[in-house]
Amino acid sequence: MQNSLINLAEDYDFPLLNLFWTMMLCFLWVFWFVLLMRIIGDVFRDDDLSGWAKAGWTIFVILLPYLGVFIYLIIRGRGMGERQLMRNQRHEEAFRAYARESAAITSQAEELSRLAELMDRGALTAPEYERAKGKVLDS
Repeated sequence: MQNSLINLAEDYDFPLLNLFWTMMLCFLWVFWFVLLMRIIGDVFRDDDLSGWAKAGWTIFVILLPYLGVFIYLIIRGRGMGERQLMRNQRHEEAFRAYARESAAITSQAEELSRLAELMDRGALTAPEYERAKGKVLDS
C-alpha cells in the first residue's frame, strides 16, 4: 500500500510552470472561440455582404480557423466596431421612439375627458375649456 502511493505520486508530477502553461492554453482557446463566434455573428449581421460572401467567410473561418480569424480581423476588423456601434444606435433610437409613443396620451377622447374633469373641478373656465378643446380636436 505504502509503495503504491509513492509510485502514484511520482507518476503525477505536475510542476507549477506546467500548470501555468496549461491554464494559458485554456485561456487562449476560450478567447479564440469567443472571437470566432463574434466574427461569425458579424458576418451574418452585415447587410453589405452578399450571401455568397457570407458563405465564403464562414467556410474560410471554419476550415482554416486561426488563419481565417486573423485574416478577417485584418481585412474587416475596423468595420466590426463601427457596425456594432451603428446597430446599438439604431436599437437605442427604436427604444426611445417606443418609449415616447407609449408615454404619450394616445387618444383625443382621453384628453377631452381630462379637460372636462378640470373644468368640473373649477380649474378651467368655460372659455379656457373651449380653447383647449379646439386645440385637441385640431391636432
